[in-house]
Amino acid sequence: MKEDFLHYLWKFKKFDTLNLRTVNHEEITIINTGNYLELAGPDFFNAQIKIGNQKWAGNVEIHLKSSDWYVHNHEKDSAYENVILHVVWEHDAEIFRQNNTEIPVLVLKDYISSEIILNYNSLTLPKSWIFCEKQITQVGNFVFKNWQERLFFERLERKSKSIYDLLEETNQDWEAVLFCLLAKNFGLNTNGNSFLQLAKAIPFSIIRKESFELENLEALFFGSAGLLDSDKEDVYFKDLKFRYFYLLHKYQLEKVYIEPIQFFKHRPDNFPTIRLSQLANLYHEHQNLFSKVIELKSITDIYKLLNSSAGLYWQNHYQFDKESPKKRKILSNSFIDLLVINTIIPLQFAYSKTRGESISEDLISILDEISPEKNSIIEKFKSFGIKSANAFDTQSLLQLKKEYCDVNGCLKCAVGMELLKNN
Repeated sequence: MKEDFLHYLWKFKKFDTLNLRTVNHEEITIINTGNYLELAGPDFFNAQIKIGNQKWAGNVEIHLKSSDWYVHNHEKDSAYENVILHVVWEHDAEIFRQNNTEIPVLVLKDYISSEIILNYNSLTLPKSWIFCEKQITQVGNFVFKNWQERLFFERLERKSKSIYDLLEETNQDWEAVLFCLLAKNFGLNTNGNSFLQLAKAIPFSIIRKESFELENLEALFFGSAGLLDSDKEDVYFKDLKFRYFYLLHKYQLEKVYIEPIQFFKHRPDNFPTIRLSQLANLYHEHQNLFSKVIELKSITDIYKLLNSSAGLYWQNHYQFDKESPKKRKILSNSFIDLLVINTIIPLQFAYSKTRGESISEDLISILDEISPEKNSIIEKFKSFGIKSANAFDTQSLLQLKKEYCDVNGCLKCAVGMELLKNN
């Protein structure tokens, strides 16, 4: 038995409320169970309860055992002086306030049906992946779809925190924030942190000034990434290296340490050289990119805007000094999809929130047009009968797995509560 299950039982009154009595045999009538705020202090605030002939207004504290009151040192905490009822699973000790008045106790297990206990136990049996993997498809489509929407926006709220942090770091410059986010996601999982460090190391005012010359942007990106530190005979390499040191001197920049850039295990089209050139060309082709990105409402328009390629040198190179068959290395739609999911959608969401606007339907509409992501988590849900039609579905499932399933949050999950209710 866990305490959060008792919270669930009390919050939703999943017990016999007609014949409640304290351990001292006083009749209990629940007028209001209180507010479950999950803050420091008692579990439920501003409850209203009638005990005997006396109506009380105050707080409710819940424990597995009465003696947990003393284990948690509540007797020393003035925040618990206004507790009007102590709800427990087992009563093993009398509890007193600081003025020596006894706190009424309700033993909840005496009023719970065996069915709900059995169902709770089945939901929390040792799992192979998630607790409800054999029951999840029993949840109705209406409940599941509504829960997915909430999960999706919870995920956006979480992603927004890093965006607001960047906004503070960049002195409220949304263009600079977009640049940092794009850089991180151009680096994918392997080089994402390195690319983000690179973006933070170059003041965005310099990107603005130098964006009219592609080679200068490439010089800044490659130099900051440490990809120009060696000596090579390649003419283009030498040109970029010259430009980089000229720009360092021009803007009085100091070379900062960036985590080493990784080529290992990448397909050539994902080499950091190609991704950095594509990022440079994107900013060479589009000034004021943020103002364009923030207005995008369809995946077709996004594909058109981000239809950028690596520079001319990289058409027959993947690395300096090594020629390869000629190929125009343009951003693929599947790569742009990742940018949409991890950059554009979170940025539009965060920006709209700062302006007090709601664009929820627009964001869902864009993700409805994007194919579902492919990874082990989505495949596992599919094996349990939960199929994803688009990126909106997959984003919500990733949030479900990380923030609920992985932390045993069944009693805060609409799926878990629905399964308990239906059985």
